[in-house]
Amino acid sequence: MSWNRDDPHRYEDIIGLPHHVSETHPPMSRLDRAAQFAPFAALTGLEEAMGETARLTEQRPELSEGAAAELDAALRRLMERRQQHPALSLTYFQPDERKPGGAILTRSGELDTVDTLRGELRLTDRTRIPLRDILSLRETD
Repeated sequence: MSWNRDDPHRYEDIIGLPHHVSETHPPMSRLDRAAQFAPFAALTGLEEAMGETARLTEQRPELSEGAAAELDAALRRLMERRQQHPALSLTYFQPDERKPGGAILTRSGELDTVDTLRGELRLTDRTRIPLRDILSLRETD
């Protein structure tokens, strides 16, 4: 018998047969069966890469001479009081590890020390912020 796509009676020989149920294999759950037909992720990591590309970063701001002098004076005042661990609030630029630019962050804490040899400000919670990245600084006591 030849197969003819247009023949309206082409399945009459099997249409009335009972549905086969395996005696050795349990039926597959609907969830597992649906998973067989889920789209194949041929480009694994593409979604993450696109998200990383779309993530915005900010450019490092340049301080004016006046703002740089004000920041320098604030750092000197803090260094004189570092033994008292003054409370402070600082805004700094944190470079992004994966792409150009970064983020401007504000943090509060208590001063531990200003390490001029390493070029960093340390808070009592062990946070280290490079002096070159600090944009503004003020005491909050």
